Amino acid sequence: MAGEGRAGTAAPPERGGSRLRLISATTTTFKSAGPIARLRAFRERARYTLNRPLTPYYLILGATLLLLVLGLVMVFSSSQILVMQRHLPITFFFRKQLIAALLGLVLMVVLARTPPRIQRALVYPLLAGVIGALVLVAIPGIGMEVNGNRNWINLGFFQVQPSEFAKLALLLWGADLLARKQKGRLLDQWKHLLVPLVPGTVLLMLLIMLGGDMGTTMILIAMLFGLLWMVGAPLRLFGATLGIAAVACTALVITVPHRLDRLACVGVTSAGPNVDCYQALHGLYAFAAGGPFGSGLGAGVEKWGQLPEAHTDFIFAATGEELGLVGTLSVLGLFAALGYAGIRVAIGTKDPFVRYAAGAATTWIMAQAMINLGSALGLLPIAGVPLPLFSYGGSAMLSAMCAIGVLLCFARNSPGAKAALAARSKNSRSRGLLARVLPRRRTTARPAPRPARRER
Repeated sequence: MAGEGRAGTAAPPERGGSRLRLISATTTTFKSAGPIARLRAFRERARYTLNRPLTPYYLILGATLLLLVLGLVMVFSSSQILVMQRHLPITFFFRKQLIAALLGLVLMVVLARTPPRIQRALVYPLLAGVIGALVLVAIPGIGMEVNGNRNWINLGFFQVQPSEFAKLALLLWGADLLARKQKGRLLDQWKHLLVPLVPGTVLLMLLIMLGGDMGTTMILIAMLFGLLWMVGAPLRLFGATLGIAAVACTALVITVPHRLDRLACVGVTSAGPNVDCYQALHGLYAFAAGGPFGSGLGAGVEKWGQLPEAHTDFIFAATGEELGLVGTLSVLGLFAALGYAGIRVAIGTKDPFVRYAAGAATTWIMAQAMINLGSALGLLPIAGVPLPLFSYGGSAMLSAMCAIGVLLCFARNSPGAKAALAARSKNSRSRGLLARVLPRRRTTARPAPRPARRER
């Protein structure tokens, strides 16, 4: 490298061309450099890679596919004992989750190829359909009740949970509403900032709470605050709305006995005589039994009846037992990559609809993941929400894949990504044309003749 004093030590990088010089260094130069120079080169290479225009797209796609595959494996492993107890085929839950994942992939591809203007045209039909489905759930005889919550509609071959698609409706409707008001320069007035966004969200939450699903209601609250934060709501208005939401959530918790019992289980590490924290404690036991590398895939003990809902709400605890700390950190790393890419998409665009929708989708995925992970770790009350893209649940899978499709669409349509994709397709077409016009000649490689041996 230029400017080296002794062999093996690199001089401080110069401004301007230092990044490219460090990245394009040869292998021999990199190996001969000192540890500080190697670390600096790795940092610059990572920064260069993360700043590329298509990096958010590939991060979202890669993290989603890895979470899907790992989630399918853990659903199959954690549900084996449950299907044996219910005398079902060994792949019963796995097949249903696989079908939901395949349908979700189709929806993801369709939404990723759908332009944002067409997505905005679907906002109000989707919102009306979700509200109608939530009303049907509240009607006795139509809505199904599972584990004390009435959230499902039985379609015969499939059970749909409309509250999961309420998140998608709020995502698109809230982003479209705020984008139109920003275009009309109305967001500097608090009335236009809150109305009808807050009343519409409250209507969705009330319909969901008729079925007793407080976990989904908390996610809608997080999405609402995310939209208000991105639009630049004043701190006093933000604080007042947060205070009202906190009072309402407290009233909903203390008025229902089982929710109050779940709140009492936060931070509990041993069984008590008065509070039943069976599920929370066995979730912690599963993490403790896993250790650094886990007991092995399929070799978990807690799923043998001790850990309820091991394939849905507490699948992260089952993962910690069978794959250990390495497995749980891998899941956390994938969600961190997904959140980072979503934030990059939101801040890398000038279109207000894209910014608000990408921010709301990222808030949705991250808030739901934090609630599920916090419940499994005993840091939050058990809310009964699945881990996005990972836990068993068809409706949750389909709605989360729709959110991923929206993010992929926005990541593809950013100015830098468009230019990179156009250049890539142009280069590929040029190579194909040259390959047709100037075909490569096939030659048969022959070994070089050996020199004749001298005779003595």
